[in-house]
Amino acid sequence: MRVHLVNPSHLAFGVAVITPRWLYVLAAATPDVYGDPIITDETLVPLDLTRIAPGDVVGIGIHSGNALRGYELGRQVRERGAHVVFGGIHATLYPAEAHELGGATAVVKGDGDAVWGEVIEACVAGNPMRTYEGGRVEGDQLSKARWDLLPPDRYMWASVQTVRGCPKHCSFCSVWRTDGQKARVRATDAIVEEIVELRRKGFRFIALADDNFYPVALNDLKMADRRADKSSYQWLKAVRDERFELMARLAKLPKDMVFFTQITMESAEDPEFLDAMRAANIKGALVGIESVTPEGLKDVYKDFNLHGDALAARLKVFREHGVHVLGSFIFGLPSDTPSTFEVTAALANRADITFAQFVMLTPFPGTVDFEKWERAMVADQTRIEGVPLTRHWLIPQALKPKVYAPHPLMSADEIRARTQGVWDEFYSLPKIWQRSRCVTSLKSRLAFVLVSKLYRQMYANTGIATDSARVSRAEKWARLLAMPTRRLFSAPPMPELQVPD
Repeated sequence: MRVHLVNPSHLAFGVAVITPRWLYVLAAATPDVYGDPIITDETLVPLDLTRIAPGDVVGIGIHSGNALRGYELGRQVRERGAHVVFGGIHATLYPAEAHELGGATAVVKGDGDAVWGEVIEACVAGNPMRTYEGGRVEGDQLSKARWDLLPPDRYMWASVQTVRGCPKHCSFCSVWRTDGQKARVRATDAIVEEIVELRRKGFRFIALADDNFYPVALNDLKMADRRADKSSYQWLKAVRDERFELMARLAKLPKDMVFFTQITMESAEDPEFLDAMRAANIKGALVGIESVTPEGLKDVYKDFNLHGDALAARLKVFREHGVHVLGSFIFGLPSDTPSTFEVTAALANRADITFAQFVMLTPFPGTVDFEKWERAMVADQTRIEGVPLTRHWLIPQALKPKVYAPHPLMSADEIRARTQGVWDEFYSLPKIWQRSRCVTSLKSRLAFVLVSKLYRQMYANTGIATDSARVSRAEKWARLLAMPTRRLFSAPPMPELQVPD
């Protein structure tokens, strides 16, 4: 009997940007008696079904974007006599769907770190339960990853998680519901040890794959300090102190290391935190900007963000403190107008952000937006290939709509075309070359250009374009760009590197 772990994808590029951490965490959680799991990341190469034998246990992790492919694999694996275990955010939300459409033997809801070994043993014994409650594992119980199982020369960036959960409640995000609003922080020693292991292997670019690396804003502390009961303040202060301790440890690692993470806009009000990030070589962060208008921010329950000129000035604060921003914007909000696209593109350039992503509003399961949209669609009988629009993740990839919610002013085609136009403008070669001045050496500027073009091909053209020829060209370009780009990010291994005190 062998254990397999599979990350489903309908596209394989041969090289990927960031390691899918969950595969290697569950590999670490697999009991030694069953040997090393066989890991397949389909963003690299499709699953080889001939390696699946009767009695094997196959773990498939799904989110809404790859659920359909995951279910296809589940049925194929089940036909070969293996046990199929689904996990991940989507399986947590829709366990019955994984059984009905994916041929699941069992479904794990919540975190798999602690319960995965129990599930394997039950499958081997022939008495698995239908559903397992993994719950929310506390920070000190989160598993490290089995990075020794990584295939060589396949990933540009490694990934390490330092905290799970996010205190915010954005309407388009499910994290605060599935992972909770309480920060579950890993021990600093465990984090640093894992990073050192990766640097020994030659990874110097590492994503701190957190829901929110800045889980305690200064305003949170101020509000807690006003209360007579200081227990909340003391807990928040301890979490904040832990963040600074971690960054101080990261600052002692080799100076060629580069970290990237995800934080909220509020961190721009915290210069001490930003300076600690710079000292720790956390040189980039995804920041959810979402909208550049006050009406748009209210649409997504994120009116704590700024807008207009004040937003541009706030974003420049990150650059002033040495943190490059990957700004995330949403189009198709109810308050958007045709002028919103041009205004957003202009602000993205004016604010001097280094990278940007422009996504169309999609009602993802588990979010407030999805619940509102699902209620509004009760009378809508729209089906594509027999699938209700409210179950859009089950629609075949080539037939999926690009926009789901009807807009008061614009058609779906107009929103899609205008969104594509903003991507094209922001990632035009002259604009990319201009932004590449954020680095100095020619090699670094070349890497910047290649990454920018690769990012656009992988996340814009293949996800937004409706022209099949354009999508096909984007896939080919992504494959061609991926390998040389990965080489630019690689570094000589440092096998003698020690964990700093």
